[in-house]
Amino acid sequence: MARPAEAAGAAGVQVLRDRGRTYWVLADCWNVVRRGLTHYQRQPINIVWQLGFPILSVLLYGYVFGSAMQVPGGGDYRDFLMPGMFVMTMAFGFINTATLVVYDSTKGVIDRFRSMPMSPSAVVAGRGVTDLIVACAELTILMLTALAMGWRPDGGFAFLGAFGLLLWLRFALIWLGVWLGLLVPNPEAAGGLFAVAFPLTMISSIFVAPQLMPDWLGHVAAWNPISSTAAATRELFGTPVGGGDTWIEEHALLMAGVWPVILTLVFVPLAVRRFQKLSK
Repeated sequence: MARPAEAAGAAGVQVLRDRGRTYWVLADCWNVVRRGLTHYQRQPINIVWQLGFPILSVLLYGYVFGSAMQVPGGGDYRDFLMPGMFVMTMAFGFINTATLVVYDSTKGVIDRFRSMPMSPSAVVAGRGVTDLIVACAELTILMLTALAMGWRPDGGFAFLGAFGLLLWLRFALIWLGVWLGLLVPNPEAAGGLFAVAFPLTMISSIFVAPQLMPDWLGHVAAWNPISSTAAATRELFGTPVGGGDTWIEEHALLMAGVWPVILTLVFVPLAVRRFQKLSK
């Protein structure tokens, strides 16, 4: 007869086996999330640094250049600017994602994950969930800062929809950051991704309405996925939209939901496939 301790141990192993693949994928994902949040807890300066640039941009564009800026259709430029700042913070987040991923890759952390019986999708998803939680904290802090500066949304409870669209954009761009982080060779190269993010945000409706740009540049800015989210959140916040008469601008709410779906469908498979192809 088996001893009680041996029987209990065998029963425990059987329970673990019966939990199935889905349970272990979720468990692995949660462990990666907990690891990422622990790093932020021990180094809160990282979040402060991520918020520093958009806050400085608000002060620069809102108070230094704000009096010279115009909003088509009228309205206060600072009210027009603030939703754009929220969008810019979400858009720039993919650089932080890429930097953290490449740091783990060069320090051997990802190799350690790959040597364990962990699901590749759980490792990638864990990074994404961590960044989404951090994005919620960033948005909350940035909105409180905007309120302290006198910004007041007039959309009522629609601001919850705007908050959701901002996180939806961030969720989609996380996978772009994961994929780029697995491609670039070192953290210094990841810092060069600002060369990609800067024109991506500047040629959009974050700072200036596309109608105020040259015709060809205005069309490019209007079809920028970031512009759709910026216009949609302005509409939901009840702030000046500065919208134009093109199809993409008239359907900003629709496209603010569609663009992130397209980005996610493109970059999630690329990120998982790249992770699977890493050399051991």
